[in-house]
Amino acid sequence: MSLFDHPKPNDIDNWVCVLEGSTDYEVDMAKNYLSNLKIPSNILSKRDSAYSLVVGEMALIYLYVPVEFEKKARKALAELEASNPEFNSDEGEGV
Repeated sequence: MSLFDHPKPNDIDNWVCVLEGSTDYEVDMAKNYLSNLKIPSNILSKRDSAYSLVVGEMALIYLYVPVEFEKKARKALAELEASNPEFNSDEGEGV
């Protein structure tokens, strides 16, 4: 993998990545929204604490849901993005 390749989310059995973000705020907001809809989710942070980076590819945070909740979660996140212009999940598309 080249230094400039976009990092891919980890493959985790029975879980799928539905969102990539570079800020805790963005991913936490999505996780809380899904939680309110009774959709289980977990956050996997790739933030490099040694450099205290909070933006860019060395600070990506991923939101995972169980495979059986993928469609419901993607629909909910699309609705969240449409209703809140400050929420930007464009990075999570195509994951």
